[in-house]
Amino acid sequence: MSEKLEKGLEVLRSEVDGKVKSFFSSCVNCGICAESCLFYTETLDPRYTPIYKTEPLRKLWRNEYSLWGKFTSAIGFAKPMTEADLSDWEELVYDGCSMCGRCSMVCPVGVDIAGMIFKVKHALSKAGISPEGLVDATQRAVDIGSPMGITLKTVQAMIKHVEADTGLKIPVDVEGADYLALLSSNEIALYPEYLESLAKIFDHAGVSWTLSSEAFEATNSGLQIGNKTIAGQLVERVVAGAEKLKVKTVISPECGHAYTALRWEGPNFIGKAFSFKVVHILELLDELQAAGRIKTSGKEAERLTFHDPCSIVRRGGIDAQPRNLLQPIAEDFVEMADHGNMNWCGGGGGVSTNERAEQLKLTAFNRKKSQIEETGAAAVVTACSNCRMVMEEGVETNEMDIELLGLTEMIAAHLEDRPAGQ
Repeated sequence: MSEKLEKGLEVLRSEVDGKVKSFFSSCVNCGICAESCLFYTETLDPRYTPIYKTEPLRKLWRNEYSLWGKFTSAIGFAKPMTEADLSDWEELVYDGCSMCGRCSMVCPVGVDIAGMIFKVKHALSKAGISPEGLVDATQRAVDIGSPMGITLKTVQAMIKHVEADTGLKIPVDVEGADYLALLSSNEIALYPEYLESLAKIFDHAGVSWTLSSEAFEATNSGLQIGNKTIAGQLVERVVAGAEKLKVKTVISPECGHAYTALRWEGPNFIGKAFSFKVVHILELLDELQAAGRIKTSGKEAERLTFHDPCSIVRRGGIDAQPRNLLQPIAEDFVEMADHGNMNWCGGGGGVSTNERAEQLKLTAFNRKKSQIEETGAAAVVTACSNCRMVMEEGVETNEMDIELLGLTEMIAAHLEDRPAGQ
């Protein structure tokens, strides 16, 4: 048995818990999950049926845990797992799954298919069978602190520009601040206006906040590649930064995987509860607006629609907040046909970091393209920098006349001027 196979099987076995046994025993192979997956609907390739992507885990369960499997294994009839079983599925789970979780929503017997696919990714990652691009990004996150290789010097340069443009001081390493704001690599490299918007909004609302020079990166590449050990290391970095500054709350930025990794999975990854709260930026903005601390003026005249990021809305429950925030500033807002919990992914997640999946990702974007075009909107607003980046590429490739906007930036652009002296 090869070292890779031995390691992969070891991890797969560790993932076979009561839920896995129940899920595989319950699955009736109805195929309903296929119609929920944009990688299947846009290719019609049966290999992209979500439940099929769990096959390595299912095969191990069948051979070693089911009654029939134990019997056939005992008489030498069962087909043993091979390294090819792992290698063959590597492309399916990394190229053809963004972990959007839509398949889990539609399963008639309640199988968490996305959760099972993550278990397969975990085994593949531990066995060293993962896409090169994701492996490199994850290694940079561990070694440098950012999957894009962004350093503190880069952040400091961005802070300098924001301070010059706004006249506002960006607080860094302020002990005892109420909030620690995190940034994703995309927001640092592609959308520096996000930090500028935070500065304007927090100054307007009188929020006590800070950045950390030791924990500024929110992106969790460990979650994207499926490696729980690395995901935990990256969460620990944020926890250490937050505890050092004694903040009450950590703000996850407009990044879906960052929010999932820190808010929902973080304590599980590190094996202890946090000493602080975690909120998504939209949750905080909604609270501030409801309390009258954010006041806006003017409305966007063009027709807008909202793309619900999968990890934030479907998997995170933040669906009312973006609509609350858009209501005062959107004159002509229209929902997509499938929105909220059932919105279609744009092809993001770890797929966006996987260069090998580029063409498949653009093919899968056709589902999002149709969904956007049906609204007749001139602009799509979202709250995930990864979603925004992927959709910008899809829009450009398809020559769509659509603008992509970040919701936090829109709020900042509509802040009501305060009277002098206030």
